[in-house]
Amino acid sequence: MGAEVSFRSALNRALGDALEADSSVFVMGEDVAYAGGSFGVTRGLLDRFGPTRIRDTPLSENAIVGAAVGAALSGLRPVVEIMFMDFVTLAMDAIVNQAAKARFMFGGQFTVPLVIRAAHGGGISAGPQHSQCLEAWFTHVPGLKVVCPGSVEDAYGLLRAAIDDPNPVIFVENKALYGRKGVAPAVWETGKLGKAKIVRPGKDVTLVTYGATVAQGEAAASQLMRGGIEVELIDLRSLQPWDETSVLESLRRTHRLAVCHEAVTAFGIGAEIVARMLELGFDEWDAPPVRIGAPFSPLPFAPNLEKQFLPSTEGIVEALRGLLR
Repeated sequence: MGAEVSFRSALNRALGDALEADSSVFVMGEDVAYAGGSFGVTRGLLDRFGPTRIRDTPLSENAIVGAAVGAALSGLRPVVEIMFMDFVTLAMDAIVNQAAKARFMFGGQFTVPLVIRAAHGGGISAGPQHSQCLEAWFTHVPGLKVVCPGSVEDAYGLLRAAIDDPNPVIFVENKALYGRKGVAPAVWETGKLGKAKIVRPGKDVTLVTYGATVAQGEAAASQLMRGGIEVELIDLRSLQPWDETSVLESLRRTHRLAVCHEAVTAFGIGAEIVARMLELGFDEWDAPPVRIGAPFSPLPFAPNLEKQFLPSTEGIVEALRGLLR
């Protein structure tokens, strides 16, 4: 194992390695070149690869993604940075009606190897128009893959896998994770889309999560362990496709299920997981499922209100204790 590196640095390394490995890969977006990205993820890449492959664009998400779809259909592998995930609203036609459907509509004759990196989540008092978690929108669209890493190792591995994939991938990065550090693996390896990871085995309750709430789940599991409660913690990593098999196997071991994400609970990822597990494993349940997430409201700007709005370690602990009563 190597030294500690940040989530941001792991993403930067993944981009650099992909650019070196494949001349068809290029990066484009607002301030990705000279400024190094709004959150510093693309810092230094312009000096290494030049302005042809690290491209600053106008402030138009519709133009950025539209151009990227065309480039992908022409044989290139664009990696687009959307400054805040909220701004994907301005590029929904290009993503949902073009990128997601082109391979199907052309009978498999063309692929769209496009990655759209988007920063989501709260915690920095950016207000309701710069903090939304909108990943559930895209998991609902056939033809798109959706990924949300929660660790340094997965930041690298899943981004490399997304760039290698022939299909359009929405790659979601929680803003709270950029500065978080983890131990670098001895060898940086490309991950696999669609496979969850058991972060922590347990026998009493299954907690399924992804992104920034993985760390909160780990902290909650540690607290509960002191009271003799063993939480099996699953990091989904991929949201579409998602690893139904691993979640179902865990439910069969623990017979209780909770799902946690930073997005609002209504019509979210957690709702789909719970519904699917009820279909596949109806006889396995010893208690009703629990969804842990944000309330059905725009995210407040004020730091004290934002803290109450977002899921917390204490909230996860309380919800899991209630599930076990």
